[in-house]
Amino acid sequence: MKKNKPAKPAAPAQQDVAAQLGLRPGQNLELLKALHILTREGKLNQDSRRKLKQVYHLYQFIAPLLEELSANDHPVTLADHGAGKSYLGFILYDLFFKNLGRGSIYGIETRAPLVQASQQLAADLGFDRMQFLNMSVAESTQADFMPAQFDIVTALHACDTATDDAIAFGLEKHAQALVLVPCCQAELAAAMRQNKALHLARTPLAELWRHPIHTREIGSHLTNVLRCLYLEACGYQVTVTELVGWEHSMKNELILARYTGQKKRSAAERLRAAWDEYEASETPEARFALSLDRLMPMIHNSLTEGRAWQANGVTADKVRHRAESISRGAPALGALAGKLIASSVAAGFLADPKG
Repeated sequence: MKKNKPAKPAAPAQQDVAAQLGLRPGQNLELLKALHILTREGKLNQDSRRKLKQVYHLYQFIAPLLEELSANDHPVTLADHGAGKSYLGFILYDLFFKNLGRGSIYGIETRAPLVQASQQLAADLGFDRMQFLNMSVAESTQADFMPAQFDIVTALHACDTATDDAIAFGLEKHAQALVLVPCCQAELAAAMRQNKALHLARTPLAELWRHPIHTREIGSHLTNVLRCLYLEACGYQVTVTELVGWEHSMKNELILARYTGQKKRSAAERLRAAWDEYEASETPEARFALSLDRLMPMIHNSLTEGRAWQANGVTADKVRHRAESISRGAPALGALAGKLIASSVAAGFLADPKG
């Protein structure tokens, strides 16, 4: 007699997606599908899970600020710089602004396809108090159609000096709070790489940045220290903490700055001392850092068809004069600046009075 095979145990029920993601009540699943956090079938997209975890953690820091600043029917305004696909902006709108019924989010991003996609998604979802602008952070600071004041400024993994541009935007717009998670920062690390052998001969402390990974991390750390000093000197109370566990992101430093109006004199003095050494250009590091500082706007203008040059009436003779200081600090960068100027003039991006 043929024995019946034992029945296979029933497959365990798939864990509810909402529980896996820690979704809030009423959260829009169609939004999560559009952001590719969920698949079209409503299943979890593992590749986006880490990004969502970072955004949720950041929301926990931002939500109390939104609650406080939206009191007394105030229409809170938030600028999200380096918005990318606007994960953060959409989640903030869905969880807070949508039900609040007032307030606006502005997403600033330089990549036009991402801006267009975000504009379309906001329209499809009826998120009518979200705006997406195709411009740099620096350009948005001077845009006359932007509100004169913003309550909160965020920058999640804004690359290189974009975090500094976000800080400048926040100061210009009298932001009550800045929430920053800096990304890669190359300027100071590049300066530290110069004359590394000479530094090693002069002091054993140069061992701290002898290896490339240490150069990068110490450069990033020192840059964030200067950012915090600057914010404190401008009247902000600054807290620095971790955003999420290191297994989710190596760029994990969260800078929370809340305006109090109490400007720390000691922070201003220490920052001024560091800045004076930089401007004096007496050390190789300071000269190289100054050269990079002067070169960055040229690179930006060459990539944006001279947008800032044209908007401010800058001509080639002024840019060439600026390039002279680049050559003094770093001849190779000076040569690059010369090529950028020549190609921009030839392409019609930069006006040349000499013809």
